[in-house]
Amino acid sequence: MRPSSDTAQDPCPMVSFVQIISGKWAIPILYRLIVTANPIRFSELQRAVHPITQKELTKQLRLFEQRHLVTRRVYPEVPPRVEYQITPLGQSLKPTLDSLADWMRQHQHDLTTDD
Repeated sequence: MRPSSDTAQDPCPMVSFVQIISGKWAIPILYRLIVTANPIRFSELQRAVHPITQKELTKQLRLFEQRHLVTRRVYPEVPPRVEYQITPLGQSLKPTLDSLADWMRQHQHDLTTDD
């Protein structure tokens, strides 16, 4: 628990988290990079997070680079080879994302809707 000096004006850490990890594909991309642990090529990552578009994957990876969650390495080859890897900061999200994945596995049947 935080000290009782917290007020309604204090920023909610969940709002900040959602701002950093926003977008439909953000968590699946990060989770794939975390469980892979090794450098992964763009095309492999796109297949692993199917059906994400190339444009959306590029956008998310750039944001993660800016936030120091992912590193990007370009090899001077023809055709160019680009690999992405989770950083130690990004890897520190593993327990949080593991718990979300576990929760989803346990409760996915409870969350179905009867449309």
